[in-house]
Amino acid sequence: MQVSAQRMGNVKAVLMGAVLGAVVLAFVGFKWGGWVTGGTAEKEAAARAESAVAMALAPICVQTFKSAPDAVSQLTSLQKLSAYQQGDFVEKGGWATPIGGKDPNRAVARACAESLAKLSAADLG
Repeated sequence: MQVSAQRMGNVKAVLMGAVLGAVVLAFVGFKWGGWVTGGTAEKEAAARAESAVAMALAPICVQTFKSAPDAVSQLTSLQKLSAYQQGDFVEKGGWATPIGGKDPNRAVARACAESLAKLSAADLG
């Protein structure tokens, strides 16, 4: 059985339309539809988890800072620094190091420093 040239041309046109439609659908989906790859989804989930942990642990960091014997002078020193340096100050002070941990958590230190920067000496007592 022979396939006519016209029928073959129709099949090619349909297949090309399907391929072009798939390409356009993928482009629109990834560009404006909110589609992401598995790797991107993993990165976004990890960033959200880190942020949630930081927000949960920052109050503990602030309380640890407040209970330090030299909290007022430390707060004064912290508030003299730029916002960029404040997280490093909290890290070096050890207030963002989890109980039983060796290293401070950078995200917790930043969140803690943001909270501490808003305090006054009267808030420490």
